[in-house]
Amino acid sequence: MADDEEITEVAQEEAGEEEEVEISVLDALKEVLKKALIHDGLKKGLHECAKALDRRSARLCCLAKDCENEEYKKLIRALCAEGEVNVVMVESGKELGAWCGLAKVDDDGSVKKVVRTSCAVITDFGEETRALSVLLDYLQKQADDAAEL
Repeated sequence: MADDEEITEVAQEEAGEEEEVEISVLDALKEVLKKALIHDGLKKGLHECAKALDRRSARLCCLAKDCENEEYKKLIRALCAEGEVNVVMVESGKELGAWCGLAKVDDDGSVKKVVRTSCAVITDFGEETRALSVLLDYLQKQADDAAEL
């Protein structure tokens, strides 16, 4: 019995340590994108994203700031506005591509080649995680700030 109590205490201490670590919104986005990829809920590229947004099955959209085609960005933003989907702007398309699994990884775990994507849409978040709640709280805060203006 003493062993069971010690294991429980150790588990509670570890859980407490995990909660104290605050993750940034970008780290949360990375984790949410990976979970969506695992659960087959991630669409990448203009064609797949436009179809998901048009069907109203999209829950979150990521758009790269360094996309040079203005019509591309305008189309995605318009489809997101029509379907009331939140848009998260990401610094670069290569970063977004790596987060979406469009990268080749060496045996040692380093990224070798990344295919850039300017847009990614999440249709299924997968499982409820702490990262998802951080991301949704951030989006809610953004929506509240926009409503005040």
